[in-house]
Amino acid sequence: MVDGLGIGDVGNIVLKDRQHLSQDGLIIVVLAMDGSTGEIVSGPEIISRGFVYVRESENLMEEMKQNLKSKLKALEENNVTDWAVIKLTIKDSLRDFLLQRNKRNPMVLPIIMEI
Repeated sequence: MVDGLGIGDVGNIVLKDRQHLSQDGLIIVVLAMDGSTGEIVSGPEIISRGFVYVRESENLMEEMKQNLKSKLKALEENNVTDWAVIKLTIKDSLRDFLLQRNKRNPMVLPIIMEI
């Protein structure tokens, strides 16, 4: 395998990630949380790359956002502030929703900013 200037220096995990991205795309979820209370201050904002054309899929993007808002609200009501749990919930929620809705499994990258 040739990658850039190196030959054979790219591992199997990198190749699998690249294949996954090329087939199903990437969804980035960005939200801002209050560091002391765990309250969601802003978001979630959803950015799609290589998954769907956003201008033609506004309904799907809005459904994803509403799905995430309901899951995050449930976590907030249960006083869950652990970022690992929140990120896992975002990933699992979107994965399940999109598999059911589109039969696709994009890579989901949650980004939580503390304010």
